[in-house]
Amino acid sequence: QVQLVESGGGLVQPGGSLRLSCAASGLRFTLYTMKWYRQAPGKEREFVAAIISGGNIRRYADSVNGRFTISRDNRKMTVSLQMNSLKPEDTAVYYCHAETPYSTQNYWGQGTQVTVSS
Repeated sequence: QVQLVESGGGLVQPGGSLRLSCAASGLRFTLYTMKWYRQAPGKEREFVAAIISGGNIRRYADSVNGRFTISRDNRKMTVSLQMNSLKPEDTAVYYCHAETPYSTQNYWGQGTQVTVSS
C-alpha cells in the first residue's frame, strides 16, 4: 500500500520560513518524480514544484521560484519543500504527489495546511 505523508505545515508570519516534508512508503521511490501542489480556499489545485528521481532537475511555479526549494533523499524516501520569504498568498493546503512514466498510477498525500498571516 502506497502512502505519502506530509508534515511541517503551520502558521507563520509574512516573510517567515517553513519546511514541509513528505515521507513515502510502499513504492519504488527512485522511479518517481515527486511534486508539491497546493490548493487555496476557493481555488483550483496548482503546481508548486517538482524534482525528478535523480534530483538533478527541478521545476518551480513562477510564483514560488527563488523562494522555495524542493529536495529529495532517495535513501530515506522523503521529499522536502523549503519555503522562504512566505507571503499571505502562499496560504494553502500543500500536497505531495508521486508519478512515474512507468505506470498510469499516481499518488497523493493527505495534505498539510500552511497559513501565512500576521
